[in-house]
Amino acid sequence: MTEKISPAKSGLQLGILFGVIMVLEFVIMYVIGMKSLIGSPVGMIVNLLNFIGLPLLFIYMGCKNYKNLNNGFASFGECLKVGVSMMVIAALIYAAFNVIFNLIFPEFVDEMISIIRSEIIKKTPEITSKQLEMGLSFQRKFMNPMIAFPATIAMYAFFGLLYSLIIGAIVKNEKPQSF
Repeated sequence: MTEKISPAKSGLQLGILFGVIMVLEFVIMYVIGMKSLIGSPVGMIVNLLNFIGLPLLFIYMGCKNYKNLNNGFASFGECLKVGVSMMVIAALIYAAFNVIFNLIFPEFVDEMISIIRSEIIKKTPEITSKQLEMGLSFQRKFMNPMIAFPATIAMYAFFGLLYSLIIGAIVKNEKPQSF
């Protein structure tokens, strides 16, 4: 008798890999200099990769891997489990790194707020100082690790669910039922 593979367990390695890739991207962007990448085509490409391209690719690979491990069968629900669990694992890694990074480099938040301030002023010079400070205080709140950690996990879980719905509909191959 063959052992049943858990959908969440089959996506574990790809979830870890995606989390590590996001951490490496962050470190590379930090080393290069975030100031030069905000609002640039490179920064937009990295964001598109992290929020659309790579999640779709990894969820597809995870669902196909699960299907192969399960003798060519994967239900829609199992594809959802694979995708969401992969994205939650990746988000946990990335969010934990982000919290640790902010503890090691506490000046990072102030640097980012400064960059955001200059970008807002450059793009909307008619903004009042009250509006600017209100927007920046909102940004600062979302950079707080106590908010950023669960928000990152919730956001990637939502994207994982959304993308898994699409990919699950494509990849699924239900096991025929016998009486």
